[in-house]
Amino acid sequence: MNEAAVEPQSKMRTFWRVLLGIFYLVAGIAHIRTPGGFLQITPAWVPFPSEVVFLTGVAEIAGALALVFIPRLRYAAGIGLAAYAVCVYPANIKHALVGIALGGEVQSWWYHGPRLAFQPVFVWWALWVGGVTNWPFGKRLPSG
Repeated sequence: MNEAAVEPQSKMRTFWRVLLGIFYLVAGIAHIRTPGGFLQITPAWVPFPSEVVFLTGVAEIAGALALVFIPRLRYAAGIGLAAYAVCVYPANIKHALVGIALGGEVQSWWYHGPRLAFQPVFVWWALWVGGVTNWPFGKRLPSG
């Protein structure tokens, strides 16, 4: 289906899709190149933390590329990146509550509070730019 016919603000959605793709691409590369900080905030109950951090980086990169460059995978990428944002929330909570220093500095609640509050927006953002939802901008998108 022609996205422009379904989506009157397709240029706006494309802009936000590319921006989210860049964000996840950069984050994915960071997970692979410098995993130390991510390992520190990984909850103790996560098995094989080094492998999980590496695979989360791969997932972020794959999701970003599919979201931006592979229209037939965009819907799945939106769902995958939304699920990813839910799955990493425990690491964000641990980072906030334990006060782990990353880059030599412990962040204050001025950093952690908005970051934790914004996580649901990341979930919605991935779903919206992936074409999974059109909420709150208008009619429901056709399924399929």
